[in-house]
Amino acid sequence: MKTRLPDAWLLLPRLQVQNASAISGPYSWGFPPPSAFAGFVHALSRQGMSFEGQPISLDGVGVISHKFEPQVSDGFIKTFSLTRNPVDKSGASAPFVEEGRAHLEVSLLVGVYSEALIGVSDEDFEEIAQIFADQVPTLRLAGGTIQPLQNHNRPLLVAGTIEPNKITRRLLPGFALVERNDRLAETLEMLRQEVPDATPLDALVEATSLHWDCVSAAEEDSDEVEWKIRARDGWVVPLPVGYRALSPLYSPGEVLNARDAETPFRFVEALYGLGEWISPHRVESLEQLLWYHQSQPDQGIYRFTNSYLVQEESHV
Repeated sequence: MKTRLPDAWLLLPRLQVQNASAISGPYSWGFPPPSAFAGFVHALSRQGMSFEGQPISLDGVGVISHKFEPQVSDGFIKTFSLTRNPVDKSGASAPFVEEGRAHLEVSLLVGVYSEALIGVSDEDFEEIAQIFADQVPTLRLAGGTIQPLQNHNRPLLVAGTIEPNKITRRLLPGFALVERNDRLAETLEMLRQEVPDATPLDALVEATSLHWDCVSAAEEDSDEVEWKIRARDGWVVPLPVGYRALSPLYSPGEVLNARDAETPFRFVEALYGLGEWISPHRVESLEQLLWYHQSQPDQGIYRFTNSYLVQEESHV
């Protein structure tokens, strides 16, 4: 996680994304995971942008959702709305390719690093922001297509010392995705009081499940009951946060049919954590919104971490 604060903030407001991937992990579907947005920021950073001869790098992304429209059928049980592929070379109908799609409206807050940006004028910030505006629609976001930018969603570049509320108020109405693994640990501790061998996966299911409770009627002489959904503290969701190694690191080309024969290869499984959707105005610093890539190859951990809890503890 970054120890140095960003020299500037890049706000990509109200991006309209069509047909983004809604398969967020092996156990869940819905809103794309942090890796999808961090990958977009990494691709944007690799465009090789610079100012006054000094490179501009991007790291850390805050994700704020304004609208999420999964392409699914109506009803209690949801099924993805699939597309029929063109006919094959024999003229027969090609099979369906199972895929989940969703339309998104999201704002991204990105940390920008370059000493050349310290103390520059507003005109220079607007010039650099225009460079980002030209690059953003050429990329994919979570596998989806970014629609052409309009006046209301032009990128905004501001100094790193800006007051947080001047940015967060631009993100309303919306919900920011943050990490809440502290809630996961609390749920696991509670479960183990009744089931000593409960696992973190049990805690994840418990924390994100909807429970219906039978509530007796208020009148003492009434036999009627009412079913209500048990209230939860916050809007928590299961969240894929990276990968854990299942094998040693193989040399390039050692594994047959690997996608890239020039890069080391290892088999991995998904890592899950607990996320929470919060209103952006609740954060005390913009760093609380950011997700970072954290790689520990020696331990076989490749995951994404969020600063929400770290920054929150620093304010206690």
